[in-house]
Amino acid sequence: MARALTKGGMEGTHIISLETARKILTPKRHEIIALLSHEEVASVRALARMLNRDKGQVSRDLQVLAAHGIIQYDTDGRSKSPQLIQEHILIEPVV
Repeated sequence: MARALTKGGMEGTHIISLETARKILTPKRHEIIALLSHEEVASVRALARMLNRDKGQVSRDLQVLAAHGIIQYDTDGRSKSPQLIQEHILIEPVV
């Protein structure tokens, strides 16, 4: 399905199952995704400040998103900058 969407001009698409989406796309993680889609973030600490949340909680949420291929980290020395991997996240079944 991702290949068909790419051919149709919707590049940068990540597809996850409905079951996975229910587990990982909590309101707090959705907030992280929304912020990363509009803002460049220099570090996990900076992201936590922007969200007014604890760095440890944000870090754990980012680990879950990274494990499911939604974000990745750009590293610069000891600082890790979270970045969205894909522009679009689709949940199957797509209706």
